[in-house]
Amino acid sequence: MKKIKITDLAGVIRSKNSGPFELTLDLVFKDRRAFELARRSGIFTKELFAGLYNINLQDVLGVVEYEQANAIKVTLVRSVVSGDPGDTDIYGAQQHAPLLDLEVPVEEPCV
Repeated sequence: MKKIKITDLAGVIRSKNSGPFELTLDLVFKDRRAFELARRSGIFTKELFAGLYNINLQDVLGVVEYEQANAIKVTLVRSVVSGDPGDTDIYGAQQHAPLLDLEVPVEEPCV
C-alpha cells in the first residue's frame, strides 16, 4: 500500500482555539479525490490524534468529516487553558505541527 504525505493531499492544515478550553484542528483537502483518499484510509481516528498529541483518548472530543468542505475537523481538550500561566500559544494557532508529518496509506496510486 502506497503512502502519501498529508501535505500533498491537504491544502489547509491549521489549528485554532475553540474557546479557552478546546483546540480545533482543520484538515481541508485539495479536492474531492484527496478527501476520499484520506477518508478511506481509516487513519483519522480518536486514537491517532490522542497519540499525536500525547493526550488521553477522552480528551479527543470529536473527529468529524465534512464532506461538503472536503475537510476533517478534530476537537481536543487544551492541556493548558488559553491565557493561563504556562500557555505558550494563546490563540492555539501553532498546534498543527504534529499533523505535518502524517503519511496517509492509499489504495490507488496518486498521479
